[in-house]
Order: sequence, then C-alpha cells, then structure tokens
Amino acid sequence: MRNILNKGEFSVTFNQNFRDVISYCQKVKRDGQNGTWITNDMIEAYCKLDDLGIAKSVEVWQDDNLVGGLYGVDLGHIFCGESMFSLVSNASKVAFIALVNHLKKENYKLLDCQVYNPHLESLGCREIPRNEFMRILQQQ
Repeated sequence: MRNILNKGEFSVTFNQNFRDVISYCQKVKRDGQNGTWITNDMIEAYCKLDDLGIAKSVEVWQDDNLVGGLYGVDLGHIFCGESMFSLVSNASKVAFIALVNHLKKENYKLLDCQVYNPHLESLGCREIPRNEFMRILQQQ
C-alpha cells in the first residue's frame, strides 16, 4: 500500500460527501453477500447524524471521481466503522489508512470495525475480548 499511496493516484477528503459515500456502500455489490443491510431509512438517519457531526465519512477520489470511502459513527474517542466501498482497486484501503492516520493524530482509543474479516485483518485489525471493548468504551 505504501507504493500506491506514494504514487499519488488518489486524494482523500473527510466529511465532504457523506450521502454519496453511504449511498455507494448501499449499492456496491459484494462477493458472497446477497443485498445490503443499508436501507433508505437508514441512509436518512445516518445523514441526520452527519448533519449533527456524529456520523463521519472518508472519501477517496481519483481524477475528481469518488471511487472509494467509508463512514461511521464518531464517539470522540472511538470511531465505529459502519461500511466501506471501493469502485477501483485499493480505494477502500486508502480510505481506511487515511482514517487510521487521522484517528492516531487525534489520540482515539479504538477503531471499531464491528465485523472481523480477512480484508480488515490484512489492514492490521485484530479482535479484542468484549470486556476490553467495554472498558475502552467507558473511557473518555
């Protein structure tokens, strides 16, 4: 990923296009999944959370086109990732790396990816026990 980031093929923004990010997360087909859990009502609810500054997005651009991103809920010390999408290879990884770098700078305690999978493991994620998660959640 370092080579891809150094090529400068992508640019990244934060909280600039939340509705499009969540809409792509709803529409993009995923291998091994039949449909999505992101309903239109959920999109509207999350967009209201975005208006309140609670939900946040990361957008990845290539040639002025939105090609990847992710969104989630920001608790101030924990970011709860909800979904990500990629229209071109590596775009969701770029979004994830940008988010991790941002959260490190802001001294966040945890990035909750919710569903552990090989893709997230390849990006450095690891499972933690529930009691550890609850302890971190209760910290401010």
